[in-house]
Amino acid sequence: MRKTLQVSCVQLHWAKPLAFNLERTRHYIRAAAEAGSRVVLFPEASLTGYYFPDVVRLVPAAVKAALRATCAEAKRRRIWVIAGTIRRAGERHLNLAHVISPAGRIVHEYAKVHMAGRDEVKYCRGGDKLSLFEIDGIPCTLVICRDGRHPELYRIPAMAGARILFHPSCSSDEIEAVCWKRTAGRAQQPVGPNSRIFHCVANTIGEAPDGKQTSSGSSFIREPGGIPLAEAGFHREEMITAVLDLDRADRAYVLDSLRNPPFLAKHWRAMVREVRRRADDTPA
Repeated sequence: MRKTLQVSCVQLHWAKPLAFNLERTRHYIRAAAEAGSRVVLFPEASLTGYYFPDVVRLVPAAVKAALRATCAEAKRRRIWVIAGTIRRAGERHLNLAHVISPAGRIVHEYAKVHMAGRDEVKYCRGGDKLSLFEIDGIPCTLVICRDGRHPELYRIPAMAGARILFHPSCSSDEIEAVCWKRTAGRAQQPVGPNSRIFHCVANTIGEAPDGKQTSSGSSFIREPGGIPLAEAGFHREEMITAVLDLDRADRAYVLDSLRNPPFLAKHWRAMVREVRRRADDTPA
């Protein structure tokens, strides 16, 4: 396994049209590759956007075409890309993160487990697995936005070996709620202090077309002790980049949980086995 990994996180608007989102995605894939990054992480629903009056009217073929174009750009630039879509699955939708390899192939997909907000609850349903995959031999995991409030979703994959948590997010909310999030701290709490793994967050910025909601920005990359390596602002589209020293991700706290208290150890091990067994399942 390599000793370091350079990662970029991109902060984008959450309520723009598909064509606009695809253009910005291509732009930042190029920018991350030119900056020397091996991985570029985009926010939750980065291609489709998260504004549901628009998302639910998107033609599925157009969403697939945008995802194919993103794969082609990843292959052209020889970089790992993590991008998001909201996709119809039966009578509901799934909120998905797609891990795209430098060969331009989708090698892992994760569906958000915990819905957030009235529109998402109305139109979407949760996924049925946790995320575990590798980037250049480095075990990694994913959660999406609200999932980060549920530590078991990333701590169990960390027990299975994950050293990096990739966390695409769209912390859009009423203006007063977003102000509270900024005042009280991050919408996404750093995970290093309860796990000892890296935490990479790509969040959104901008207002809804009707002006009733905004997003909190503040994307970050934090090392396993919770110290920020790079942080973005509240309002601006931007890309942040950091080099991860992977020896620092020793997973000390989750490994302690695997052992103590002893009566839980066999249950943790059973959950780790189940996470590994389901890791390659396709969300459906």
